[in-house]
Amino acid sequence: MITGFHRIFLLLALSLLCVLHAQGQRSRTKPPPTRVGSTIVDDSTKMVYGPESTRWTTEKDLFKNRPNYRPLDTTLSEYHRWTYVQRFQNFYQDLGVVGTALNEIFPSAPDVIGATSGFKSYSPYYGTQEPVYFDTKSPFSRFHIIWGGKGRALTTVEFSRNISPRWNFGFNYRPILVDKQLQSFSNNDQMVISHYYDFYTTYNSKNSRYFLLFNFRRIRHQVAETGGVDTTAYPGDAIFDPNAKPVLSQSKTEEFRASFHIYQHYQLASPFQLYHIADFIEEENRFLSKDDTLIFDANMVLSDQAQDLATFKSMRQEAGFKGNLGKVYYSAYYKLRTYRYGNRYLDSLTLPVETTGNEQYLGLRAGFQLDSVTYVSGAAEYLFGGYYKIEAELKSPWLDASFRNTLSKPGFMQQVYRGSHDFWMQSFTGINTTQAKGMIKIGRRDIQLKAGAAFTLFDRQVVFREVSPGPDGQRVLPFQSTGNQIILSPEVSLSMPIIPHVYFRPQVIYTSIVRNDDNIIKLPLFFVNAQLVYEHIVFRSKLQMQLGADFHWRSTYQALAYDTPTQSFYVQEGTYARAYPVVDVFFVGKMSRFRFFVKYNNLIQAFTGKGYQITPGYTGQRSVLDLGFDFMLFD
Repeated sequence: MITGFHRIFLLLALSLLCVLHAQGQRSRTKPPPTRVGSTIVDDSTKMVYGPESTRWTTEKDLFKNRPNYRPLDTTLSEYHRWTYVQRFQNFYQDLGVVGTALNEIFPSAPDVIGATSGFKSYSPYYGTQEPVYFDTKSPFSRFHIIWGGKGRALTTVEFSRNISPRWNFGFNYRPILVDKQLQSFSNNDQMVISHYYDFYTTYNSKNSRYFLLFNFRRIRHQVAETGGVDTTAYPGDAIFDPNAKPVLSQSKTEEFRASFHIYQHYQLASPFQLYHIADFIEEENRFLSKDDTLIFDANMVLSDQAQDLATFKSMRQEAGFKGNLGKVYYSAYYKLRTYRYGNRYLDSLTLPVETTGNEQYLGLRAGFQLDSVTYVSGAAEYLFGGYYKIEAELKSPWLDASFRNTLSKPGFMQQVYRGSHDFWMQSFTGINTTQAKGMIKIGRRDIQLKAGAAFTLFDRQVVFREVSPGPDGQRVLPFQSTGNQIILSPEVSLSMPIIPHVYFRPQVIYTSIVRNDDNIIKLPLFFVNAQLVYEHIVFRSKLQMQLGADFHWRSTYQALAYDTPTQSFYVQEGTYARAYPVVDVFFVGKMSRFRFFVKYNNLIQAFTGKGYQITPGYTGQRSVLDLGFDFMLFD
């Protein structure tokens, strides 16, 4: 629910935009110059506007004074990979159905070093949807529609237009609607109902000294939880029976997020700008259940219905200066952040950590443009209390490299939580993470080779893990390691033609767990993605097409399991996710501004009847046919 303060803030922001628009209108009231000849654009008989005239950029580039506006992406590459697992190159595990909880297979360094709610399983559905910003010469609309088999659907609606050459407005709407894949009794027996939308605007003053960027974002993501397949009733390969009975039938998790974001700067001199950023964020996580309480390992609240609720609210105010000196970009800032964590069943208890507070940060950013294609950047941020983040990045035609070292706060949910089936109170220390990546790139004509490695070091890492049930019955609890975990992952990828128009694109990652104190890191030894594809332009250059197959395989390992009431993935020792070749075949086409694809998922299961477990107890995507298309309008 958006607070009254947030409503006031939105009204003020919209009022400011109206004032700026009125000022812009007044600035254009002077008599027009005398016309010499016709200046009417003939957009009725010619397609004047299109992907090249509608250009977009990101806030990151705008902040660094590198507008970097680029044309719309109309390529066919990876267009058919529409699920979140496939979209991120299979580096996430879910519960076998698009829209369900997600977890990184290869853990990464955190981006936020301060207080967080600790709930992460649905974060990608919100965090990866951040809007981009447009400069359009005409109104732009895009409709992307996926009709997945077995009632799986995803839609994307985009709109953007320039109200004036210096003022742009747009919005995005992205629903995900998925029917139950097990024990579904009607066409509208839905498992996932997710609605995301945002509104955004950018404004640049007439003299280009003042710049404003604003967006409002909101998502409500609801999942009817199954608890996986009951493996006692369906042991071994019987888990892949399409009529298998799920563990849960009346349980639901829900995440709600909403945020206001404003960025503005004023240029005092050519190399010097003052800037301000404000964020107002609200988050709610719920678990609701009418299932028999005996199904769960513990019962902490005397009720026949679970109604768990955790909330997290934060406000960020950042102010500083930035600018460019030749090829050098620089920035320094002070940030004040306030937060409050709440839990329905914790209000009357004395907690070991403060759930309300303020955080103060100091930070520096810098970048250097060596040439048109080589850029080096770095940043350092210090949070009073001893927490910090240091990062650096190099982008060049022959080498990409990055480094991040953080000392971050553990999430609130991992420290203090009480729900219908879980209860813990503890205080963890800061988590230290170091991650370095490097990738050498070698290219010659159509052959592209990349080779490199990722190094990750965790110190005092916090995870959920399975333990022997105590007197209260709990068997999944948060745990902070007292030691270190070191991971080394060499990687090689290749793109090369086999014969004319046929390309082979493999990616192989080998992972060595050099040190694993407390045995909390679980990763596959080999991780493989590959694609074999025929690419050509046919029918007198009217149809651009791809026909091919995607392949994914990872070696057998003890994948993290999923705890439904807390929406958490946890370390377990009992179940292995067996190696299995996932093969998808696809056809992708493009005619003018219309793209489409047809894809058949998990071809192997169609012949063998056996599938795979991506998360213990949860079967991966079954054999099914998907259709998708998108089209763009520029008027």
